[in-house]
Amino acid sequence: MARVKGAMMARKRRNKVLKAAKGYWGAKSKHFKMAKQAVMKSGNYAFAGRKMKKRDFRRLWITRISAACKANGMNYSSFMNGLKKANVTLNRKMLSEIAISDPAAFTALCEQAKAAL
Repeated sequence: MARVKGAMMARKRRNKVLKAAKGYWGAKSKHFKMAKQAVMKSGNYAFAGRKMKKRDFRRLWITRISAACKANGMNYSSFMNGLKKANVTLNRKMLSEIAISDPAAFTALCEQAKAAL
């Protein structure tokens, strides 16, 4: 069987890592060994960041809803409980958008939640 050398695939693999490390500071963008470590670490940060982004947005929506509820004389937990009992199935993202863009509609939702409690 013919001998196969791995130079071409090794070069492709190294170039792929170096391309991903483009713009990194110092030797991290030039030397394969350091670039490989930096790319792996940044991949881990990116993975964790995608999870944290969801948490952060949910926290923001809850804060906005809570502030709007307080303006209508309710707290967040009783508001959400009232909506659940009134069979209003709006997610937190939409509730926060309503609280910002249409305060009158949010007040109506608060009244509906109060009535259901």
